[in-house]
Amino acid sequence: MADRIDLIKRSLRDATRREFDRRVDDQAARLTDAVRAGRLDSPGFGLGLEVEAYVVDEAGRLARAPDAVFGDRCDRELGVHNVEFHTDPDPFDGEGIAAQAAELRRCYRDAQRAAESAGVEIVPDAMWTIPPPDGSREYLADVRDDDGVILAENMAPKPRYRAIDNAISERIDGPITLSVPGSEHRFPSILFESLASSIQPHVQIPAAEDFPFYYNTAIRTLGPVLALATNSPLLPPDLYDVDDPARLLEETYHELRIPVFEQSINRAWEKVRVPGDIGTAAETVERLVDDPTCAPFLREWLHDDDRETFPDRFWELDHKRGTYWRWLRTVVGGQPVAEGDRWSIRIEYRPLPAQPTVTETIGFQCLVAGLICGLCAADHPLATLDRDAAERSFYRAVEDGLDADLVWVTADGERTGDRAVIYDELFEFARRGLRERGVPPGTVEEYLGPIEARWTERTTPSRWKLDRVGDRLEAGEPFADAVYEMQTEYVRRSGTGEPLVQWPEAR
Repeated sequence: MADRIDLIKRSLRDATRREFDRRVDDQAARLTDAVRAGRLDSPGFGLGLEVEAYVVDEAGRLARAPDAVFGDRCDRELGVHNVEFHTDPDPFDGEGIAAQAAELRRCYRDAQRAAESAGVEIVPDAMWTIPPPDGSREYLADVRDDDGVILAENMAPKPRYRAIDNAISERIDGPITLSVPGSEHRFPSILFESLASSIQPHVQIPAAEDFPFYYNTAIRTLGPVLALATNSPLLPPDLYDVDDPARLLEETYHELRIPVFEQSINRAWEKVRVPGDIGTAAETVERLVDDPTCAPFLREWLHDDDRETFPDRFWELDHKRGTYWRWLRTVVGGQPVAEGDRWSIRIEYRPLPAQPTVTETIGFQCLVAGLICGLCAADHPLATLDRDAAERSFYRAVEDGLDADLVWVTADGERTGDRAVIYDELFEFARRGLRERGVPPGTVEEYLGPIEARWTERTTPSRWKLDRVGDRLEAGEPFADAVYEMQTEYVRRSGTGEPLVQWPEAR
């Protein structure tokens, strides 16, 4: 721990920040030159995926992830109870989607076996709601001071996470507030962000020159796509102080993950937000450089095993990207699919919550990639929707899910708020994008079908959760018991691998 404390202290020094920023400026200049010279162009579209989850004990309570689950494709995340799976990139075609699904299933199966051997279980869910034995507040607020460094006891022992936590605490000089319907809390650490889990599809774009069109179009899809995915409507019951649980179910957001993440960071800097449009691919590098520096590290501080695989020549720049928290983010300079020493540019689609099954996770990967590529291949005018309207649409989806007032521009150039029109086009162009990438019809139906059925059945995981809790409240159960029963049922049903729309209560 002494080495970690030293790393955190060094990260907070002004001299470190100055040297880090100098290196970032130098690396950004070289990467910008590479963008303009066409060195980020790659032969085709590619796919990748990150998937977060959490661990529970045999009673369904939040638990520490055992060391045995972590390996080649499973990493630690912010909390000691969090895990993150990631796939190697594959070409965006039928074989690539099959490879992504097979790899994710293998990674999940291997980690789950290791977890079960330790008496715990990995849950593919967007927010844990059954507290650990000592309670949610106590768990999230358990910190100590070690020689002037704040250490959250239940944060993963990664120096980077600890440094971010201390940098934010130092900047705001006080507790961090979480405020959502029915719950107001002040925490001494950003650890409450570990309440939530996400999935993050990556889409590699072949030509950097075309990247702005894809990126700006993707911003306009955030609201409608998120509305299909919502899966975090409730905090653990012991974080609420409400007299009328039924009213809470009406007022709560369908996607609490968004305000949880934003509020854990944005009192220090407004880093977590919907991004603005870009005019050139090089502009994405400029924005990264201009973003406030948080918890800088220098490459030589870390052992090789602790370094990322991003090219060494851009190490500090990529480290800074790790704190550039936009709901749509650009990854510039990484290795493209199957191209040796070449680089790439890709979209990281970040607002989606974790999903109940692997099938639905791959379904959203297909939806995102197919939709962005299908819209752009058709030269669809969605990118003409004003950016602020797209942002409002996104936050309405956060609050109201599939009932949100969304906004869209149709293929004919007409602005509409008719959700039937929006989702007809959304799935039409997602299917077109998948079809043009050579994805077989059977694969399209296997993965896109369960997501499209959420719209036709007007259901999402968040809707299912709220309805189950509401049913139990009407039957006279206390709120905490109703949430516990709902969550236990969610874990059981997600474990069958059946998509949400096949759960009897969801239809």
